[in-house]
Amino acid sequence: MIDLPGWAWPATIGLVAVLLTVDFLVAARRPHAVGMPEATAWSVFYIAVALLFGVALWRIAGPAAGTEYYAGWVVEKSLSVDNLFVFVIIMARFSVPAEYQQKILLFGIVAALGLRTVFIVLGAAAVSAFSWTFLLFGLLLIYTAVQLVRHRDEDPDIEDNALLNLARRVLPATGDFHGGRLTAKEEGRRVVTPLAFVFVAIGSTDMLFALDSIPAVFGITREPFIVFAANAFALLGLRALYFLIHGLLLRLVYLSLGLALILAFIGVKLILTFLHEDVSAAIPHVPTVLSLGVILVVLTVTTVASLVRTHRHPEERAHAAVVWSADRNGADRRSAAARDEADG
Repeated sequence: MIDLPGWAWPATIGLVAVLLTVDFLVAARRPHAVGMPEATAWSVFYIAVALLFGVALWRIAGPAAGTEYYAGWVVEKSLSVDNLFVFVIIMARFSVPAEYQQKILLFGIVAALGLRTVFIVLGAAAVSAFSWTFLLFGLLLIYTAVQLVRHRDEDPDIEDNALLNLARRVLPATGDFHGGRLTAKEEGRRVVTPLAFVFVAIGSTDMLFALDSIPAVFGITREPFIVFAANAFALLGLRALYFLIHGLLLRLVYLSLGLALILAFIGVKLILTFLHEDVSAAIPHVPTVLSLGVILVVLTVTTVASLVRTHRHPEERAHAAVVWSADRNGADRRSAAARDEADG
């Protein structure tokens, strides 16, 4: 546990709240399509804020805390890029006008931050109470890594989202966006707009992503404050990052493999931590500095290799690898396709 002053938690939560408020004022008061200069400026701003927060933490709580924060932030930032793949698919599926996209992204970010805060509290309690939590988290991350590799050439099927399908069945809906509102009145009754369904799709999808990202950052640090800060500052820049690298996303063809390698590495580190603390102190412990170095090298190599590959093969594009989808559904679709081909 790091030695934090009493004001650290309220000051950090207050800073996050202020930044979210500024984002909402920009996005909600003046709906508009975000251009490259604006997206670049906001991305640089949020990265600078995240880096400066790490410097402050380094000075207040020491080098170990600062290194853990930077490693956790890099992991969460890289995983959030994978989130963006799914967001692109959802926006396209619902034909969301460009001027409304940043607003719905902000709603999704707030929901994700609230959900992950709950997961962080539960994860911290589990880590404190049960040493085998590290083993469970490690196995979960290794499973996720395997799934990322297996399904790296697939995109998630939005129609398989159970929560979205339930919302469609029970909520009265309209096809009109009504100026970017989530609900509106038509013929005297309250209806939900397509943006409400987009919000449900993004929120429920991020719930699944949190099952990977929270154990991953607990593989870097077991300090809840650092876990929260790394998640918060990674998510805050997600709106601007979406518009900045929208086109680049399709060129990151090896991103799933890179993320799989990072998650597998952290999973092994968690298992070693469990064995080190509960079986034998002779089992090596992976230092945070080494973890940060491995993560940065993997991300750099993945990005460069992806860009080289797509330069030579421009017809290739990246996919939002399916991790938590039911293999049975995919198998059924492939079997049906095979039957159709045979019958044809």
